[in-house]
Amino acid sequence: MDRPVYKRVLLKLSGESLMGNLTSGIDYQIVADIAAEIREIVSLGVQLGIVVGGGNIFRGVTASTEGMDRTTADYMGMLATVINSLAIQNALERQGVITRVQTAIEMREIAEPFIQRRAVRHLEKGLVVIFAAGTGNPYFTTDTAAALRAVEIKADVLLKATRVDGVYDRDPLRHPDAVMYRKISFTDVLTNNLKVLDATAISMCRDNELPLIVFNLQKAGNIRRVICGEAVGTVVGG
Repeated sequence: MDRPVYKRVLLKLSGESLMGNLTSGIDYQIVADIAAEIREIVSLGVQLGIVVGGGNIFRGVTASTEGMDRTTADYMGMLATVINSLAIQNALERQGVITRVQTAIEMREIAEPFIQRRAVRHLEKGLVVIFAAGTGNPYFTTDTAAALRAVEIKADVLLKATRVDGVYDRDPLRHPDAVMYRKISFTDVLTNNLKVLDATAISMCRDNELPLIVFNLQKAGNIRRVICGEAVGTVVGG
């Protein structure tokens, strides 16, 4: 059996990754497929935290450009991440994976409040912890929330699941001749304005020496391959 090279991992999922071929909302078969991959890596003894975006339901930045107050729009986006987190929790627990959802905005009837020490204890006991509602503050993305939670739980690596194979010199969906990097530094990502994570998240990873791996979620088995050290995607660090 493959052996993981990382003990504690933070996985960042976009809200769009839950849509499948839908134009919005949640494709529950896609969520079930992701849950099956997560169950596989948990069975290897990996301690896993998850941060999921809310763009499949509501995008605060987009709403603010159309006239909505930015703070209000961002809070609505945070609530969308809670909906996605509950969907992932349900899919995981249907497959026998014990989970906890922790939110940055208190809503005790449906989730625990985020408490760093409690999150770490859950991870140590083998539970998957899903971190919802971003950082709890407007003007911060779920990319930044993922980097922050990864640092707080002392993750060995931050995994960014995307629709493409890694980090490219330009958008590969628009430029077929785009070149993919196998390894790139955080400084080069910032200097070249590569759209990997937002600048705040990249700086946080760099300042805390947290490696980042960007990979294609749509290729079955890639989460396990990355965690087991296979040369999948792009390694960002250094």
